[in-house]
Amino acid sequence: VCRYLDIPLQHISDPVLNRMRRRVTRSDTVSLINGLRERIPGVALRTTMMTGFPGETEKDFEELKQFIIESRFEKLGVFTYSHEEGTYAGRKLKDDVPEEVKQSRADELMDIQKRISGELNRQRIGEACKVIIDRREGDQFVGRTEFDSPEVDGEVYFSSGHGLYIGN
Repeated sequence: VCRYLDIPLQHISDPVLNRMRRRVTRSDTVSLINGLRERIPGVALRTTMMTGFPGETEKDFEELKQFIIESRFEKLGVFTYSHEEGTYAGRKLKDDVPEEVKQSRADELMDIQKRISGELNRQRIGEACKVIIDRREGDQFVGRTEFDSPEVDGEVYFSSGHGLYIGN
């Protein structure tokens, strides 16, 4: 229906993925992303990344940064790790990355993503795209493209015209 996929990766460093008890490696993830981009021209990929998972080293973080730069996700969110009751990490791993380091790393990733998003958005200037209309504000309609989640991503504003209505 839409050329948009949300893949919650959380990290890319094999040591971190192993501590998370994921059954996937960096190589698996890179192959998946490359395959999706090859098979679905124009696909928009969204993911979320986590900083500060127990044991995350500066080397792990640098690998994550480089992966984000290379992958150029259309949409990316970042959150910091916090212990959650009932999870393996919450029971078995020490929350050993200081909060200020977690937040600093998250901020750095978001700064990188802001640059990537800006570049990708500038490439779309002048491009026609399908938009679903979510609401009307005065004499403007507000909608989103197939690549934008409601209440999370950007919106498209345009002047009202004949034959336009919400849900169109």
